[in-house]
Amino acid sequence: MSGSVSHSVACAGLSFAWPDGEPVFEGLDFAFGAGRTGLIGVNGSGKSTLLRLVAGELRPTAGSVSVTGRVAYLPQNLPLGASRTVADLLGVTPAREALHAIERGDVSEAAYDAVVWDVEERARAELDRLGLAGVDLDRTVATLSGGQAVMVGLAARFLAGPDVLLLDEPTNNLDLDARRRLYDAVASWTRTLVVVSHDRALLELVDQVADLPARRTFGGTLSEYEEVLAVEREAAERAVRTAGGDLRRQRRELAEAQVKLARRQRYGQKMYDQKREPKVIMQERRRQAQVSAGKHRATHEERLAEARERLAEAQEAARAEAEIRVELPGTEVPAGRDVLVLDGLRTAAGRAGDLVVRGPERIALLGPNGSGKTTLLRTITGELEPAEGLVRVAVPARYLPQRLDVLDDALSLVENVRALAPSASVNAIRARLARFLFRGDRADRPAGTLSGGERFRAVLAALLSAEPPPQLLLLDEPTNNLDLASVARLSQALSAYRGALVVASHDLPFLESVGMTRWLTVEPDGLREGAGAAGDETAEPC
Repeated sequence: MSGSVSHSVACAGLSFAWPDGEPVFEGLDFAFGAGRTGLIGVNGSGKSTLLRLVAGELRPTAGSVSVTGRVAYLPQNLPLGASRTVADLLGVTPAREALHAIERGDVSEAAYDAVVWDVEERARAELDRLGLAGVDLDRTVATLSGGQAVMVGLAARFLAGPDVLLLDEPTNNLDLDARRRLYDAVASWTRTLVVVSHDRALLELVDQVADLPARRTFGGTLSEYEEVLAVEREAAERAVRTAGGDLRRQRRELAEAQVKLARRQRYGQKMYDQKREPKVIMQERRRQAQVSAGKHRATHEERLAEARERLAEAQEAARAEAEIRVELPGTEVPAGRDVLVLDGLRTAAGRAGDLVVRGPERIALLGPNGSGKTTLLRTITGELEPAEGLVRVAVPARYLPQRLDVLDDALSLVENVRALAPSASVNAIRARLARFLFRGDRADRPAGTLSGGERFRAVLAALLSAEPPPQLLLLDEPTNNLDLASVARLSQALSAYRGALVVASHDLPFLESVGMTRWLTVEPDGLREGAGAAGDETAEPC
């Protein structure tokens, strides 16, 4: 890949395997120069692992990673700690403490060595730039929403001013305003940035795309890369058709040759039986005919084998990336049936609401980070008690949380699914997991060893295999950690689902693709119904 030699990342012959010996990738060669690179690939292909290797959190099994300059890394799951403050996350606490000590009269050498005179102004400016003007430096992490915590983490990385910035799914849990601010920050980045994301808008801001499974880089945005892939796929499909036609022709020619050879052999045998020529001559002719027939047959069979090989190669070139096959329960809810009723509800977040969901309605739940969407969903499921009012769920329901903590990390995937579907056979469970790309030994892996995207697939497989099948699905940011192909498949599956849906998401293209019938925004005084995805998220964060 071309680019500035400074502030670069180079991976040479890089291999990594987990302690149990399972390989993630082998012999990987990649180089990232100055500019913005979008790292893409299906879940489980090793994108997060590669970032952790570059960041120095993991050591390669073989090969090397070299980095020029200082690195800052934002992981998918940011380690927070409920008692830590915003200043702690920003990494400015020691400098602030030294500044405050000097202001109180401390003239020690230690205080002057640690102080950064404009530390608070710089921290405040970075928070303000990312839409966190109302967040105090002494505020504890426990009081932040998931999206606010991510933005503080981003502010910390930008504040550090690294030469190489690594971002793993940075738009997860971010509301629309926060995403726009992140886009602006990424667009203005002039040093080396490598971002793993399924957010199409973010991937339209990159200078190049690095496709990890294909082990190739492309100078341009995601949409430009997809156009190239479409052309390549069309050419590959033409090659499949051509190779298939060649294979059929070779089979036909072999069959015709065998008929001719059989006819010739019958004629030769007839001449031999009638003894029209001397025996020695007829035996030599029969021997030559057998040799010729053998060569002829071998030639045609060789051509047939070559045609089969060309077809296999063409089919492999045309093969699409692995995608999950989401098969949602086919339970239909009658149009007039009450599915969910909220009557005078006030949640622990202080939000009130009245709502009736009937039949197979599809509710999009909008609102900025901290507006109470997750609290509302957890109250509907019974995880949280209402502060006031009534919640009535009239059908079997399942909840997919943001944090994906519904699995027992010590149990295998098969055991986790069986806990929710005790009457299902092991073979049936394995078949269901295979649709989510957990085939063979992968279904026996402990849940605690899964990556973020793999964990989502496992949770979804478990919930959709539950008994009884859910007629109401409550989904909290379901596209977090999913690769682009899996988002498309999830959208297709939810579009075909005949039960009721309540989906909290900031991913408007995804919500539109699912065919939402009602759009609700969580606001301080209740639920406001809007006309569609164009409605803005105007609620103030709590």
